[in-house]
Amino acid sequence: MLISKGDRRELVGFRVGEQAFCIDITSVLEIRGWTPTTPLPRAPDYMKGVVNLRGVVLPIIDLAARLGLPTKEPSARHAIMVVKCGSRTVGLLVEAVSDIVELDDGMRQQTPDMGDDGGPGVIAGIFAVDGEMISLLDLDNVLPPLAEAA
Repeated sequence: MLISKGDRRELVGFRVGEQAFCIDITSVLEIRGWTPTTPLPRAPDYMKGVVNLRGVVLPIIDLAARLGLPTKEPSARHAIMVVKCGSRTVGLLVEAVSDIVELDDGMRQQTPDMGDDGGPGVIAGIFAVDGEMISLLDLDNVLPPLAEAA
């Protein structure tokens, strides 16, 4: 998607480890405090498990594990960002939600080419704000692909 210079977007900022990330606010349904999950057998290592969200089973993805960053045992300071991406609703475990920012998309810089690892990138761009680098996540590539129907 091409975005013209000067387009502004509202983003939700959050932290995973020492790094700052953001996602488009329109993807965020709610932000909840940490709730222990029920693990699922044979789930990928980044799947913390599931929680009951008002009668709906919500899968929780440990975003640090999914991004290949060091993980921490969740505590009361952690948050679950409930996000919708396409037809899927999932919870993203993050260390802290910082704020909502409005940024000019013209400030977004492309991620450096680090070689082809065989898959799409999870970072859609980087914003330099107040001396800090904030990575814009591409939720389509962060979430695991859906299983194909046989």
